[in-house]
Amino acid sequence: MDTRDFSTDLLSYINQHRHSLTTDKGDWAVKGLIDIYHKIYPLSIDTKVISKVIELMLFPVVSRFATERDYRLVLSDHQNHYPDISLITPAGIKIALDIKSTYRTGDQSVNGLTLGAFTGYFRQRESTKNVVFPYVEYANHFVLGVIYSRSEEIVGERRVYELSELQNITSAVREFTFFLQEKWRIASDRPGSGNTKNIGSVRDIDALINGNGPFAPHGVKVFDDYWKNYLTEDMARARGSEVPYRNLEEYWKWRKRNDSERTSDDIAMT
Repeated sequence: MDTRDFSTDLLSYINQHRHSLTTDKGDWAVKGLIDIYHKIYPLSIDTKVISKVIELMLFPVVSRFATERDYRLVLSDHQNHYPDISLITPAGIKIALDIKSTYRTGDQSVNGLTLGAFTGYFRQRESTKNVVFPYVEYANHFVLGVIYSRSEEIVGERRVYELSELQNITSAVREFTFFLQEKWRIASDRPGSGNTKNIGSVRDIDALINGNGPFAPHGVKVFDDYWKNYLTEDMARARGSEVPYRNLEEYWKWRKRNDSERTSDDIAMT
């Protein structure tokens, strides 16, 4: 499968249907939650809530894309399973698609994304734990990314609106930019935020849009090897070893030492 053709096709389709998320002015089409009494409760700029709602709004768009191309679409039944969406082409090729969103922190920077675990199914690639299909069965791993700006106006979270006041409610976010890239192309050489063992993304907007992360010049095999062998402080301590590397520069030194030791061992055995 030509990954460039697939990504161009899907991204073009998403942009053609961006009205599913945004108004003509570029504001988020979602204003809040509505109850059976037609009372509207505005959404705050809580990133977890925003990310989940964006994900729910994009699912039908991706579903229509799949139907029109005779792809089979399989959704994850569990929130902590990878990926969000599995697309299976008529030829049986499996494509992993995760929907991720993040907000701008500057003209050319974002808060960052988490791109899935670097332990578990990522290392045991034939495992069925916490993954829809074994990782090894996916031909490609894509990220459908959504970048947005948070509203500068104060969203009246404590106020309840009438349905007739819908247009007066400030959207929590606006100015959406969509991108679609293979995971390894936008991955950072550092874990994502928090204590979870997740791969972090680059934070430069151009790098996200164009797939120019630190692994881009080296290929997916280097990305895989880097994250398969990456150890946090806790992981290294549990093994009774030291952290082998903390960034790509240190990785190259570690890999060179390991390759030299392996070559020496092979020579000694002959």
